[in-house]
Amino acid sequence: MIRLSIQARQALARLTLPVLIIASFGLMLLGKADAVLAERARIALADSLAPIYAVLAGPLGRLHGAATEAVNLWDMREENARLRAENEKLRRWQSVALALDAENQRLKASLRWIPDPQGSFVTARVVADAGGVYAKAVLLSVGPNHNIRKGEIAVDERGLVGRVTEVGTRTARVLLLTDLNSRIPVTLETSRAHAILIGTNNPRPRLVYWPEGVMPQEGERVVTSAEANAFPANLPVGTVHYTSNGTPEVEPAARLQKLEIVRIFDFGLNGVTPPEPAANPTPGHR
Repeated sequence: MIRLSIQARQALARLTLPVLIIASFGLMLLGKADAVLAERARIALADSLAPIYAVLAGPLGRLHGAATEAVNLWDMREENARLRAENEKLRRWQSVALALDAENQRLKASLRWIPDPQGSFVTARVVADAGGVYAKAVLLSVGPNHNIRKGEIAVDERGLVGRVTEVGTRTARVLLLTDLNSRIPVTLETSRAHAILIGTNNPRPRLVYWPEGVMPQEGERVVTSAEANAFPANLPVGTVHYTSNGTPEVEPAARLQKLEIVRIFDFGLNGVTPPEPAANPTPGHR
């Protein structure tokens, strides 16, 4: 082994950095001077490494697939545990529902209960959001021989939409429950108190005229009431939400902003028909 003196090692240490800098500049100048040579060197290196990449690609792909499968299996295990818990909860609720249904049937038989009439319906597509004389209404394409009558009830897959106000040979117009002219008798599902839902031309109609001593609760479900024989009982309307100033409004269950298909029900009711349109509301009511 060759031993260098301290002075020699210090000299070599001082020369290392300048040598590396000179070598790097030399390589840069060589690459600039002969770009074709540098490109050929890169291609040759890539060609020489390609078989190695090809050999490693298979095992690496299988390793990645195995890791992904392991993650999926772990996620599936958690999902199965959650589904089992939900199924157990649903089975408990099913037992409660079956018991309540049996009790309900016995009570109805004892009281000689007259069941509510089953409504017939037709399905129609919303073709325009054209209010006409109303601010909040939709136009339906119903085709000829539809047998739709003024005052029938429109619902979507989630809840109440409104009532039919105009009927033509191929179209019908539905007054939405958010319109200023809309008045719907409703029931607060928890307290069973009656109230009136009035439209304001805003996304949420407002609750008024509930009984003294009863207050609508935040999040409470609201359903239709059979008052005045205008609506069947217990059609879902929405849930109660309070504004910042403490006014109870109802978030509609129906997707009023994205109506595409609605069903027009005929429950054979002869109650109050939709009102004649009020004068055009001021911009403040929009």
